[in-house]
Amino acid sequence: MNRVVIWQRVEGAVVFFAGIWIYSALGGGFAWWLALLLFFAPDLAFAGYAGGPKIGAAVYNLVHLYAFGLMLLMLGSVIGNGGMMALAALWLGHAGFDRMLGYGLKTDAGFGHTHLGPIGRNR
Repeated sequence: MNRVVIWQRVEGAVVFFAGIWIYSALGGGFAWWLALLLFFAPDLAFAGYAGGPKIGAAVYNLVHLYAFGLMLLMLGSVIGNGGMMALAALWLGHAGFDRMLGYGLKTDAGFGHTHLGPIGRNR
């Protein structure tokens, strides 16, 4: 594994823990089971692959960008919606969690090809 990938995985861990900390600092707001479901909800974006690898990668990447969670967090703050902010913190944490584990942003080559390298059977 090259050093850039290691650094990106470490960064993912930091974002994961920061997202969970933000969620906790906001007072949570969801039952533990719902928080767990919401944490993994961004992975439903893989359904975009029903439209092919280009559409799938675009949809998956959109909801797995750190910026998506941050924008949702800022929007929730601006409109004063604590539930949206809590959801955004979980969403941001999820993106970091995926990167920490080596599941990067997808390429047009297919779900198993990421900016952090191949995953699954492609390894």
